Amino acid sequence: MKTRYTRWVLCLLMTSLVMPASGFAAAVASNDRPATPPPAVAPLIEDYSIEMMSGEKLYLPDPDIPDASAFNREAIEEKLAGRPDGTPSVSVERIGGVSALGDFVDEGRAREWVVRQFSHPQAILVNSGKVTLDDVYRQVDDPRYMERMEDGAYIIRLPLAVRQDATLVMRDQTLRLSEERGAFIANDGWLFAIDSNIVGWREQAGGPATFQEHESFRPFYVGWGGSENFILGTTMANLGYLQSKSYGFTVAQYSEYDNARLNRSAPHAWLVDSTFEDLYYGFYCYEAEDVAIVNNLYRDNIVYGIDPHDYSERLLIANNEVYGTREKHGIIISREVNNSWIIGNKSYNNGLSGIVLDRQSSNNIVANNVSYDNQGDGIGLYESPDNLLWGNRVMNNLRNGIRVRNSSNVDVYHNVAVLNGTWGIYGQLKDLSATDRNFKEDFYSYEVSMRVVGGELASNASGPLSTDNPAYISIYDVGMRFPRSNVGIHFEGVLGEYQAKIFDALRNQNRAVHIEPSAVVSGQVTQAEN
Repeated sequence: MKTRYTRWVLCLLMTSLVMPASGFAAAVASNDRPATPPPAVAPLIEDYSIEMMSGEKLYLPDPDIPDASAFNREAIEEKLAGRPDGTPSVSVERIGGVSALGDFVDEGRAREWVVRQFSHPQAILVNSGKVTLDDVYRQVDDPRYMERMEDGAYIIRLPLAVRQDATLVMRDQTLRLSEERGAFIANDGWLFAIDSNIVGWREQAGGPATFQEHESFRPFYVGWGGSENFILGTTMANLGYLQSKSYGFTVAQYSEYDNARLNRSAPHAWLVDSTFEDLYYGFYCYEAEDVAIVNNLYRDNIVYGIDPHDYSERLLIANNEVYGTREKHGIIISREVNNSWIIGNKSYNNGLSGIVLDRQSSNNIVANNVSYDNQGDGIGLYESPDNLLWGNRVMNNLRNGIRVRNSSNVDVYHNVAVLNGTWGIYGQLKDLSATDRNFKEDFYSYEVSMRVVGGELASNASGPLSTDNPAYISIYDVGMRFPRSNVGIHFEGVLGEYQAKIFDALRNQNRAVHIEPSAVVSGQVTQAEN
């Protein structure tokens, strides 16, 4: 098998030498990535051959999954107890020169706070010590900036910044962030929100700052490089809008320019047993590491439910319920989010797909999730090779149960895909050259390959399984029952060419099949989007 595959790759490499764009160098994460898309070249159907083999060759052990139960109340309380008991120090100062606030005064953004504060912008600064909201209130001592309401909740009317090494603790309290006055939270140190409420607040209406328009300011939360963010048993609501690092709940590294001076490590966060609703993005991160998002509820958020982004690593997204995302996906990891786990989540009734891996996100495990009633795919892999989908259930999604687009070496093991609007599993080649994609930053290979083992593909509208011409596909022990088509279970394209042999191997011989090109003639593959 490797010999034939090697010949095919060599043929494609030779083809690429005479074409204006080469996607093969783009598959290498380096500064030498080409700024052009890969050639949309794939084998022709007549290039393929099929091999029957023992299913043992496709055996994989159960994946190694972190213990999500380690991220719990006791562990967070232990983290808090380990913080030093310094004397609380809080002040109100101008925001210039405060690292945690720099992004919001650069490039003209300061005007937002000049207009909202009617003066040179100021902020509440938690400077040092282990500080409670009561400490902040006493030391600010000015109702223009912070007030205790009749119901016991606090409202702040300035940005609140936690400096490096300081600790802010909220426990059993409600903190309202004034929309009209431009309040937000920026954590540069340690922040613990335990059994509390953090709410964007529209003072003129006397109620929450519910979403109105994408670019209309709403309060937000951001944890910067080096920060530690612990959210436990807390509700965060009515936050975020369409501005950088202002999306709702964000943890992000400082810019390369700023961090050359600050030298901060990656930000960390634990979000446990909490609720996030009506946030522009329920969760967003940039260059974060070792984040745990465990046992939370994400409901009715605007663009995304959970959206880890750019170059983040070792994330655990486990046992969350994500539904009602208005515009796009329930859970998505995008742009080289690697070595992470999406485990045991329930994602449903979202504006597009339930779970997505995007833009070269690799070496991830997506296991034991349930994704249903979404307006896109149950699970989608877009330009993201070398991932494992294990034991997921995808049901009644408008498009495919599982879509693997321009992604190679994907293992699809023991998944159940039923009652989806098109295919149970779909391997797709798609030419993205006509899009506005930055091909140097978001390189990809025009290639799809996967191993499909175990599980059940039943009663999907277009059929159980389809793939555009792949680099390879292996199939073993896959249940395919209850076709919705009048012609019964059927394949198209390469799989259709070998349908009788595939069914004979799977049903009669209990053997696996492996299909790949034995030689290649340059061809163009097009297939309608579904």
